[in-house]
Amino acid sequence: MRALARLAVTTLLVAAPLAAITITTTASAAEDPAPVTVLTSDFEDGTVQGWSGRSAETIAHSTAVAHAGTGSLAVSGRTATWQGPSLDVLGVFEKGTAYTISAWVRMESTSDNARLSVERRTGGVAAYDQVAGNTAVTSGGWVNLTGRYTLATDVEFLRVYVETASTTGSFYIDDVTASYVPALPIQTDIPAVRDAVTAFPVGAAITGAEIVGDHGLLLQRHFSSVTPGNALKWDATEPSENTFSYAQADPLIAFAKSNGLAIRGHTLVWHNQTPAWVFTGADGQPMTATAEDKALLLARLENHIRNVAGHYGASIAVWDVVNEVIDENQSDGLRRSTWFTVAGLDYIRTAFRVAREVLPDAKLFINDYNTNVPAKRDKLYALVAQLRSEGVPIDGVGHQMHINVSWPTIAESEAMIQKFIPLGVEQQITEMDVSIYTSSGENFPTPPADRLLQQAYVYRDTFALFRKYAAEITSVTLWGLADDNTWLDTFPVTRKDAPLLFDTRLQAKSAYWGVVDPSKISASPSPSVSVSSSPSSSVSPSASASASVSPSASVSSSPSVSSSPSPSVSSSASPSPGVSGCAVTYRVTGSWSGGFQGDVKVANTGSAAINGWSLAWQFTGGQKISQLWNASVTQSGTAVTATNASWNGTLSPGGSASFGFLGSWTSTNPAPAAFTLNGKACTVL
Repeated sequence: MRALARLAVTTLLVAAPLAAITITTTASAAEDPAPVTVLTSDFEDGTVQGWSGRSAETIAHSTAVAHAGTGSLAVSGRTATWQGPSLDVLGVFEKGTAYTISAWVRMESTSDNARLSVERRTGGVAAYDQVAGNTAVTSGGWVNLTGRYTLATDVEFLRVYVETASTTGSFYIDDVTASYVPALPIQTDIPAVRDAVTAFPVGAAITGAEIVGDHGLLLQRHFSSVTPGNALKWDATEPSENTFSYAQADPLIAFAKSNGLAIRGHTLVWHNQTPAWVFTGADGQPMTATAEDKALLLARLENHIRNVAGHYGASIAVWDVVNEVIDENQSDGLRRSTWFTVAGLDYIRTAFRVAREVLPDAKLFINDYNTNVPAKRDKLYALVAQLRSEGVPIDGVGHQMHINVSWPTIAESEAMIQKFIPLGVEQQITEMDVSIYTSSGENFPTPPADRLLQQAYVYRDTFALFRKYAAEITSVTLWGLADDNTWLDTFPVTRKDAPLLFDTRLQAKSAYWGVVDPSKISASPSPSVSVSSSPSSSVSPSASASASVSPSASVSSSPSVSSSPSPSVSSSASPSPGVSGCAVTYRVTGSWSGGFQGDVKVANTGSAAINGWSLAWQFTGGQKISQLWNASVTQSGTAVTATNASWNGTLSPGGSASFGFLGSWTSTNPAPAAFTLNGKACTVL
């Protein structure tokens, strides 16, 4: 994985009214039992209520500020970002139960990102699970950190804690709770996905939480294969040089084997979740493009693959050997990771060569996101064609397919599949999920019924496409088991997403019926672009196509994962010469030392439609945009111009478009004071 959330702002699928749904598969909210609270820390009794520091920091009751009532917990004297308040929950949390953990946080005088996590130890070995990812917190008000956590292993140590990302400033916490909703039984009166979809195996990405209790039962019943989302990555398997650990992965592999599930290995080489020591030279300095550093890096790569792939041998028959190596904005299409800047294409050649030597019978894949974007699709095609012509043993191309309810079109996904047919490689869908969000500015407390129905249509139409190309698509993997554990809850911003077939209570959604039996959901208009009746041997991109995507997250694939927003494809339409009225909303959705994420919404407040738009502003603090999605961008010094993508260039009266970006900043990060749309000043909201 991880590629990032794909964000788009134009709804391409028309949702029918919820009343038209012909089957109800889950209890209504009114029928859901009330959550059972197992932990409350409100700090109203004048004590720290069992909380302590993780090191030598000071933990004290405070009445200086409070989220509710008069008391809170103050944390000061921190000398490292990981230091913070922690609470023993060993006797509180039960294995296999999904808990919602919530904490309110406020900085004393600085700004930072805060995280909510769990530390656990088994046999004296510590592991860390993120519950709520980096969330911007200031001294101006309280911010809620919330997430779901399932203890999946036996432990002798278990503590919940709060830490920050960049600074060691003092902060407060208040009103910490942990609760769970009593489980519903797994539905046994509905078809198994694995039985309903017979054209190819369907799998799910898993963590330790997916192999215990009801999650394990759901996994066994519905899926044919699994992908360990994080447990096989470099930081998990070789955290320090030549010291290998399989504590995270072994239980997942054992579960899969005992239940007859095939296993996809993910991933041997990636620019994220790789420990810093891998890119540190023999002199203790960061590696550069020298012969010595290149030789050392490739030796470490070979050693890693021989150990990790060799440890599992024939148990894992398919591997994502290299992950996310394409950057379509580079003239040669190659991501400028440290792997590439030090070793060039030789790191990819070495990875596949060694993997083939260790696993002569395995299928070896190159995996990437946004492969339905023409520019990225074609750069990946060119790379695979070149390497295969050299004899590099690439057996297949993996399409991650992190998409949303309005992007991409079926035609774009079909073109993605058709493009690689002439190469004679296998194609697999490796990390599919369908976000209910179409921009990073949206946040739904409960998934809206119309979005869930749109999502069902997307799953229906996309799986119909995959079935059409069953001769090419040899596997489809969903990036998660159910909505209670998805990396999209923390990327691109922290909010609850619902991208999978089963809901947070493990009950089948309309999306499930879209895959298994579309007749069980209401009829909808046919896809916005119909699938062609017969595939062509290849598809050429439009000459003007370009793309820009967000970085990896998470994402891991799960808590750390990374990921990728929907593409920004430049429109060939010329912007209208002027507009009669516009309004712009600019906000920072996340900030960390030296970097930040932003979201911009431009609205047409005039009476005439805008056909093609270009939004300009000045960054007075020296900020630099590094990546942008849902538009294309140019920056010259302080001047920035964002131009519409091909699909969001028309703004009807009252209509709007949103785009997001990643940027860098130094000492200050002021918001732009003014914006112009097609040369005319806009109101700043």
